[in-house]
Amino acid sequence: MNPLLDFSGLPRFDAVTPDHVAPAIRELLDENRALIGALIRPETPATWDGFVQPLTDTGERLSRAWGIVSHLHSVNDVPEWREAYNAMLPEVSRFHAELGQNLELFSRFKALAASPEYATLSSARRRIIDNDLRDFRLSGAELPEEHKPRFQEIQEELAALAAKFSENLLDATNAHAEWVESEQGVAGLPEDVIAAARAAAEKDGKPGWKFTLRAPSYIPVMQYADSRSLRARMYRAYATRASEQGKAEWDNGPLIERLLALRAEEAKLLGYASYAEVSLVPKMASTPAEVAAFLRELAAKARPHASHDMAELREFAAKELDLPALESWDLAWASEKLKQARHAFSDDEVKQYFPEPRVLDGLFHVVESLFGVTLEPDTAPVWHPDVRFFRILRDGKLVGQFYLDLHARETKRGGAWMDDAISRRQTSFGVQTPVAYLNCNFPGPVDGKAATFSHDDVITLFHEAGHGLHHLLTRVDELSVSGIHGVEWDAVELPSQFMENFCWDWAVLRKMTTHVDSGKPLPRELYDKMIAAKNFQSGMQTLRQIEFSLFDLLLHDEPPPGQNFMQLLDAVRREVAVVFPPEWQRFPQSFSHIFGGGYAAGYYSYKWAEVLSADAFEAFEEAEKQGGAVLDAATGSRFLDEVLAVGGARPALESFKAFRGREPRVDALLRHNGMT
Repeated sequence: MNPLLDFSGLPRFDAVTPDHVAPAIRELLDENRALIGALIRPETPATWDGFVQPLTDTGERLSRAWGIVSHLHSVNDVPEWREAYNAMLPEVSRFHAELGQNLELFSRFKALAASPEYATLSSARRRIIDNDLRDFRLSGAELPEEHKPRFQEIQEELAALAAKFSENLLDATNAHAEWVESEQGVAGLPEDVIAAARAAAEKDGKPGWKFTLRAPSYIPVMQYADSRSLRARMYRAYATRASEQGKAEWDNGPLIERLLALRAEEAKLLGYASYAEVSLVPKMASTPAEVAAFLRELAAKARPHASHDMAELREFAAKELDLPALESWDLAWASEKLKQARHAFSDDEVKQYFPEPRVLDGLFHVVESLFGVTLEPDTAPVWHPDVRFFRILRDGKLVGQFYLDLHARETKRGGAWMDDAISRRQTSFGVQTPVAYLNCNFPGPVDGKAATFSHDDVITLFHEAGHGLHHLLTRVDELSVSGIHGVEWDAVELPSQFMENFCWDWAVLRKMTTHVDSGKPLPRELYDKMIAAKNFQSGMQTLRQIEFSLFDLLLHDEPPPGQNFMQLLDAVRREVAVVFPPEWQRFPQSFSHIFGGGYAAGYYSYKWAEVLSADAFEAFEEAEKQGGAVLDAATGSRFLDEVLAVGGARPALESFKAFRGREPRVDALLRHNGMT
């Protein structure tokens, strides 16, 4: 059997090859089209069991198989997998465009919504039908017939452009390396970073040290390298990736222009003024104006703090570092020096207390304490030897499983993300166990020594684990609203950002730290310094996220006529920023969230959901103040019951209010960021 067509259990990563992709996906596309043909016959009843259920069953088979292909394209982007993915991407995109515009299917959903059966369905099933009706309209089902072919063409091209954007960025990232041949050139860098750079050079059969633009190499260079020329070269290469300043075939600039034009055309076809309006239809926020007002209000509160942060950094750099002109490639390095001077510790010092095994033990302890589950190692075929697999048990019964792929590789796209492999649902064989992928790009072990994570890495791991818990701890048995499915995009970050808060709690950290050499736990004195520095430059960091969010929103709403995307970014920076990079910087060309992912006109979701997550965590702080612990099992159980377990089965605001007993407030976020 083609392993992509085996749905009896976990994905068969030990057996699937690129050659399996086209035959399997084409067979599943044919299967879906045949079923749709049967479902739209007059004799097929517009009922849940006779219509929605078979459509869901067959659609899931295609989704699971294509999900494996998409996942391997992200984590093992070798030429063979890239070719197999791109060969079938247009056909899959075309099918989904056809599906979304099928008037016969649309009419069946409308008939079901208008039938007596609708009122007898569970709230989850009614929400699915309502969501499907909305999605049909957004997919062009109500377009005039003469416009539908063009709409389908747009969907296919958008999918291809997004894939190409990510591939260009990965290729441009991998193409650049900086070689250092003197001890002086690596001065200031942590020992493990130097060792990794030496190993990279040895792998290429060259002397000295090799530094790349992948995160575990690039970030420490910018933060610690005393060589200003090395930092400047690395920054320029990183800041101009996939732009006109490199190889023409990797230039994402034309792709951005085309993506924006197609999204605007799609919006106009659907009868909306802008793509931002289309994007907000399934979100909590109602209009682009509401989002812009939210961002600008937050910017106004953060700006005084950010201006103070920047003035302080400039003064310190001039007086203590002999840098009267602070350049973009100096910011992270000077900031680290200022933090060390003010708080008497460095991020590298902290990093030594976060060896990978201990961090995972700490994460699992938090999850087990809060949600009454047990996490254990499990076995499954994997796509790389570094990948591990775990199961989640409650009262000895399996409730979920997940893959953990933590280390950076040349063939793996950058960043960190969670995705679903299998979703919980009720089937004729029982409840289907959900399975998730958790992917990061952390440094791996060097010279047989356990990998150590920065505190930022630890926060990222907890963030992705929050997404995973949202998917894995659901109790919803309907596929389309199970776990993360059906959750409003600007609320989907609530569980992930909520989990980040535990990375700052002493009771949590002391159980998840041990010095990589001495084995001693994190000293309370060092923890106190970390807390004192927690909101170091929080104003600057907040404005940076608002800059990205406002740029994304305005780019997809109504950008001023005559402005290209770089000119719009400059205008946004003049409005909200305190940090201004060189004119040759090309950030948009690597902004994969909105051009290669699903965040177009939705990047604001991070700040929007941060309000929800900070407010939600405040409930645990309140439990601690009342004599309990921050890992309060009763509060954790309520969060599980009202937020994680219900997934997309009800509006996110209802879930939040069920947990907190009121509407969300911004106060906790401002307090957590030291901006009160």
